[in-house]
This record gives sequence, C-alpha cells and structure tokens, in this order.
Amino acid sequence: MNQITKIQKPSNAELYQSLLLRDAAYDGFYFVCVITTKIFCKLSCGARKPLESNVFFTNSSEDAITQGYRACKRCRPLQVAKPLHPLTQKLLTLLKTDAEKRWSGDDLRQLGIDVSTARRAFMGDFGVSFLKFAREHRLGAVVSTLYRGEQVIEAQLDAGYDSASGFKDAISREIGSNPSDLAKKPILSAKWLKTPIGPTLAIANDDGVHLLEFAERKALAREINETKRKVGPICFREHAIFKTLQTQLDEYFSGSRQEFDIAIAQYGTAFEKSAWKALQAIPYGTTRAYNEQAKMINNPNAVRAVARANGANKIAIIIPCHRVIGADGTMTGYGGKIWRKEWLLRHERKFLSR
Repeated sequence: MNQITKIQKPSNAELYQSLLLRDAAYDGFYFVCVITTKIFCKLSCGARKPLESNVFFTNSSEDAITQGYRACKRCRPLQVAKPLHPLTQKLLTLLKTDAEKRWSGDDLRQLGIDVSTARRAFMGDFGVSFLKFAREHRLGAVVSTLYRGEQVIEAQLDAGYDSASGFKDAISREIGSNPSDLAKKPILSAKWLKTPIGPTLAIANDDGVHLLEFAERKALAREINETKRKVGPICFREHAIFKTLQTQLDEYFSGSRQEFDIAIAQYGTAFEKSAWKALQAIPYGTTRAYNEQAKMINNPNAVRAVARANGANKIAIIIPCHRVIGADGTMTGYGGKIWRKEWLLRHERKFLSR
C-alpha cells in the first residue's frame, strides 16, 4: 500500500457527543463550526454548547476559515497542541530558577498558589503533580552526585533530608534503587521533550533511547516500571542524547527529516524486535496493514502477534507504529491517541507530496 488510505470521518452524532463531553481525543484533527456565531472551536472547548442543529464538523481549519468562520479565542483551535497551563509554565520557571529547592505545599501557598490548583494543572500537562515532578528532578541531581562516587551522607544533606531512612525511601520510591547501590548500576536518564502535538517522555542512557512516549499514554506508568525492571533505575537529569533527540524530532515536525539515525536500546523478544524492524522499514508517508507487516517478517499468519508487538513498542515516531492501519484502511489502536496517529500520517503525506 503506497498511499495513505482515506481516513473515515466519524459520524456527526459521535462528534457531537464528543463536543458535549469536551473530549480532547479529536483535538487537532476535527473542528466544530457554530453557524449562529460563525466561530469554529476544538471539540474540547469549554464554551457553552450549541444545539446540534446549529453546528457542522470539519477536519480542516482551512476549510472553516474559507467558509468565513473565525477561530475561537477561548480554545485557540489553530494551536495544534494543547499549550501548557499558565500555572504549569510559572512553576516550571520557578523550578529552573532553583532546581535544588525542596518544594512543599507551604512554599506554594506562600507564593499565593493554591496547592490543589497547581496539582490539577500539572497533572493535566504531565500526568504527575508539581511536587512529585520537583522531587524527581531534585533527586536526579542527587543521583549524579552519588554516581560520581561521593558519600551518601553528603548527597542526603544536599538534597535536604535530615533522616537517612527518609532519603533511602525517597530514592527507592522515586528512582527505583537503594542509594548505596546507585554507583553499581546503570542509571537511566529521563526528560520531557517538546513536540507540536504534546510533551513526550524520553528515557535513555549511553546505549541509546529506551522509551519515547506521549504523556497521555495510559500504559506509560507500566512501561516505566518495566524499563526499571529490565534495565535499571531512572531519574530526571540531563543526558547528551536528549539534545540530539530533540533536534531530530524538531526536524521531523518541520518536515526536513524523514528518517531518524539516533541509537535505540529498546528491550524486547526476538519476535518483537523483528516487528519493530519492519515498522522502521515502512517508508515515510506511506502505510501498511497488519497482515502486510506480518508478511514483511516472513510470518504471514502472525497478524495478531504483530499487533501485540506494535502495542509493546515504547518508542513513538522513531519506530513508526503510527504507519500501520487496519486492512480496511481504518485507524486502529494507537496508545498516543488516534487523533495523533491521523495527524502524523497527514503530516508525513503533506511533506512527502512536496
């Protein structure tokens, strides 16, 4: 299959139901045009919902604008990715200003920030609370200290822990290892990277990228724990590979890169690795059905096993499972959300045609 199969539009009833539920699953792909106000919105827009008879749906913002509709100033439908909550951005700035600070709820309240509001904002953008996010990053600096061979007590005091047991519990809980064992194990580094369709969590070490997933992926927590178990403890800290990875992702989204040449260190069975290799062999801007992918690995009867292997892939975009669709051309399961799969396929087709 050399061309991307035409994407089947959901029914108007399904789209209207998503509008009523403020479902973000279609954001960036489908828009609602309100006939009475001549405004078009994302389906997740928080504005008052119009009657079904007063709307129609389109998968093109250009189409809406051509028909005389203006972009909603509340949900900003022309922004592909949901922007970070203003409070999230403020907290990230505070964190960068003092990365070693041991943040607490009292610290937030002293700044006039409601703790529950901060939690909701951060959970919405990164899937974790700000206090947990800050703790993980602070412990990342501690791990680097221990990895250089410095004493546990010095790292403990630097991190602001008066209790040795408290420090040990924090390291074990957040990073997955006993402090005294850290220098003996390979430590994986983690960092949030930006893309136009939402933040992605990257986990890597000197061997290469172990994980690259969108924040909303439901299986993300399980995949992180699995990576800890198979490879080693993980902490948030810088690594040279992240700069290269961010650059290559930026080039992909700008349309100037079609193939990635960054090292991959994902663990899997021999069958899974063969399926992932086949994914990387699917040309940019084209798609394959699951049965075609099975034939690529000389195992035409393993269609369901191939689908499971694709679902086990922890490296989005670089190992492009978004290029595999149903035999009838429909969009099928994609952990990063179906709308992203459609977006990525349209993105590639657009630049391939150029």
